[in-house]
Amino acid sequence: MSGSSAKTIDFEHVDVLVVGAGLTGIGMGYHMRAEQPGKTFAIVETRDAIGGTWDLFRYPGIRSDADLHTFGFGFKPWTRENAIADGDEILEYLQETIDENDLGRHIHLGHKVIRADFSSEEGLWTVTLQRMSDGKQIDVSCTMLFSAAGYYDTENGYTPAFEGREDFGGEIVHPQHWPQDLDYAGKKVVVIGSGATAVTLIPAMAETAGHVTMLQRSPSYVMPAPRQDPIANTLRRLLPDPIAYAITRKININKQIMLYGASRRFPKQMRALIRKVNTGALPEGYEVDTHFNPHYAPWDQRMCVVPDSDLFKAISNGAASVVTDHIVRFTEKGILLKSGTELEADIIVTATGLNMVPFGKIPLHVDGEEVNLNDHLLYKTLMVSDVPNFAFTVGYVNHAWTLKADLVAHWFCRLLAYMDQHGYATVTPVANDPTLTRRPYIEMGSGYLSRAMHLFPQQGSHGPWKVAQNYKLDRVLLGKDPIDDPALMFTDATLGAAVTAPSGAAV
Repeated sequence: MSGSSAKTIDFEHVDVLVVGAGLTGIGMGYHMRAEQPGKTFAIVETRDAIGGTWDLFRYPGIRSDADLHTFGFGFKPWTRENAIADGDEILEYLQETIDENDLGRHIHLGHKVIRADFSSEEGLWTVTLQRMSDGKQIDVSCTMLFSAAGYYDTENGYTPAFEGREDFGGEIVHPQHWPQDLDYAGKKVVVIGSGATAVTLIPAMAETAGHVTMLQRSPSYVMPAPRQDPIANTLRRLLPDPIAYAITRKININKQIMLYGASRRFPKQMRALIRKVNTGALPEGYEVDTHFNPHYAPWDQRMCVVPDSDLFKAISNGAASVVTDHIVRFTEKGILLKSGTELEADIIVTATGLNMVPFGKIPLHVDGEEVNLNDHLLYKTLMVSDVPNFAFTVGYVNHAWTLKADLVAHWFCRLLAYMDQHGYATVTPVANDPTLTRRPYIEMGSGYLSRAMHLFPQQGSHGPWKVAQNYKLDRVLLGKDPIDDPALMFTDATLGAAVTAPSGAAV
């Protein structure tokens, strides 16, 4: 399933159609099998391989930026030595999940969703798929449509317009489109960017490149973390895997919550602590304040993690360096900077970010009208107002993605059970509170977020429309609170009449 074994669509209708066979889609498949075994479901994936992000990105050093005891599934222990895992380790873990839970027969690779139309009269989605091998279009139907497509544009990364780009005599590469035959051994490499991709690439390339320079316009927060978790590995030797995993997962979740909470409550102190850690990891006299002291507070943007201080080690041993300056233009030999310096390069890597898109760029239509997502509100960060029988997962920006994916999948299965119990055919969030005000879905300063928020549904000022980015709150909101909610409108499967959920009924 990890190769190019695309499977022909063998169904006309399923109860649940999941879009995306990455981490989120595979996790949803597990929950459907475990919690809704009577429901039919299928997972469709554009690519010819499972894995999503972990199959798409092939640049050197690709790895997780969160420990796998929180980034892994809650139902499947992470038992490898590395807590911060390489991309191939994560792909192996996902394939194991598929094999252990007989999910392969539900996964259809090489099929892209190009349109989805909901009919209120029929209570069904008609989903148009395109078979990537020959372009043939196929219509299937489903009762519930679930987007596990994440929020990356898998077709195009983000690259600003650099003046003089055509003048550069070397090779220009974007990490999202990494050439597998790229030879950078002994060469001068400039990596433009200071985010998670850049800090991953640089130490990996520095092992064989002549020299690697990280060119940044402004610094990011960078924190070292051990690649292996000594507590997790010790517990695994002493206890059965599920128990050791559960304990480690709880410890690490709480550590993440404490770090984020301290960063928001005590930004000056956390900034000083991070600076102290960075100073200790870099050579004496290194210009920490120039290259690793951002102008913003900790966690105003995502914090970059470097396993075993690999980036700092590459800088310390001279294999890599950091330049903080502005680009004037590309030249034949490299990059001319605002300071007047010309950085020579054989290869320029534009680690300048990703493009965010909602729900895999699938055009959604309800009763013939296309949905303009930005006009709608998010319900509990998993449904969209006035869009029936549609749910999605987008993970946290301040915790491991999978923590949210597990909660959403469990809530979705509870919703299905609730609708069966009461004989409901459709469910639609309805935002009819006149006191609601609107704000962007994700409020962080990162460029890739600010560039894309106009494409996404918005959040509301209060109630189930507010986006908390808080795992502890979501464990109650999604895991324990009853499904019935005045903001949800259901239709009866028999009568087709709109009804509200009966008060107090919980599943």
